[in-house]
Amino acid sequence: MKNLKRRSFLKTAVATFTAGMMATPVMAADPIILGVPTAQSGPVGVADQQDWLNGVTLALDEINAAGGVNGRMIETKVVDIDILSPEGTIAAFQNLSEAGVHAIASSFVLIPQPAMDAAAANNLPYLHGNTQTASLDLFKSDPEKHRNTFQIDVAESWYGSGFIKFLSQLKTTGQWTPKNTKVHIVQEQIAYTQVISKATQDAIAASGGEWELAEVTDIQFPVQDWSPVLRALKASDAGIIMIDHWVAAELAAFVQNYAVDPVEGALVYLQYGPSQPEFLDLAGEAANGFIWGSVIGTYNDEMGAAFRAKYQAKYSGEMGMVYTGSGYDTAKILAEVWSTTDPEDFDAVGDAIRSVKYRGVAGTYTFNNDTQSGTSYPNQTDDPEAGQAHLIFQVQDGAHKIISPAPFSEVEFTPAWWMQ
Repeated sequence: MKNLKRRSFLKTAVATFTAGMMATPVMAADPIILGVPTAQSGPVGVADQQDWLNGVTLALDEINAAGGVNGRMIETKVVDIDILSPEGTIAAFQNLSEAGVHAIASSFVLIPQPAMDAAAANNLPYLHGNTQTASLDLFKSDPEKHRNTFQIDVAESWYGSGFIKFLSQLKTTGQWTPKNTKVHIVQEQIAYTQVISKATQDAIAASGGEWELAEVTDIQFPVQDWSPVLRALKASDAGIIMIDHWVAAELAAFVQNYAVDPVEGALVYLQYGPSQPEFLDLAGEAANGFIWGSVIGTYNDEMGAAFRAKYQAKYSGEMGMVYTGSGYDTAKILAEVWSTTDPEDFDAVGDAIRSVKYRGVAGTYTFNNDTQSGTSYPNQTDDPEAGQAHLIFQVQDGAHKIISPAPFSEVEFTPAWWMQ
């Protein structure tokens, strides 16, 4: 009887001890879940969204290999998202919330309010690269409601004013002598490109006669035929052409058509779209000489070059120049914040993000301002280490090369063959 009681006691004691030993480590080892809504199909945005997911994944591989965050691994919860519809956006964000994610890291959505409202409904930390004035206006309309929403970069309006600033700098430094001061804008019809077009026109008007608006030509996605646009460009004979459109495949079609019969002497700028990997594949040699820009992008300084090498070792093919690096940086920012806060305390996480100053592969991130968004160098600050550089690239010898701003430029601007 004594042996039976002793065996019973030992069994109970071992079970109690085991349960006590397991409780804390298991809780501590529970993963932190990062939601990454990622478009799997659709007419636009898929390449950018995949670039972002790749960058996030690379960052988490490094973080987890180093022991995670205070011993907790970070896992991704990836859901498909229809970025073209409010319903598709809401469904993706609700899916992530119901899955118990600790934060959402999104490359972008085209309609910001459904995403921001869905994140705010659960107070989720939400970091995104929407690059939209509309997102910032929504935040300012109710800062308390959207207190945990952060735009990692700046508004799209800086594309326009920053481009005119770049033209002046290129001329002043003697790298380029424009054949005339006229700027011809070709604008697509979504709100994003319309804001960029207006900002460009405003900057031209404010230039004191240094630049003049030649003409504005409208296009509508999908662009089936560039011939009418090319005729309009020929007719205006402007010294500067701005194609205010963001879809890589369509910009590749434009450059192939343009190369057949270009506007002699014109500097041609393509807004953002060449950053997407397929642009160089589709455009081929015709891409050489064209200029494009992004208000956030992967540097090629020591830190940026190391990231590029790691990315190319993990992923084959052409590397996107924008969402790869910014996705990587966003995951690193969240890991840094989680290391000093309880990931389950969303407001504490939001407070920590507001206090962060993080230098990543795409520049320096700070959010303690009236829009909880990035800062543009040289458009909003003269300090190259105080924001994210508005990078201007030129395709040279089949590769994207940063030509502005200093000190992040890799090479000097080279006049395209049709400019010589």
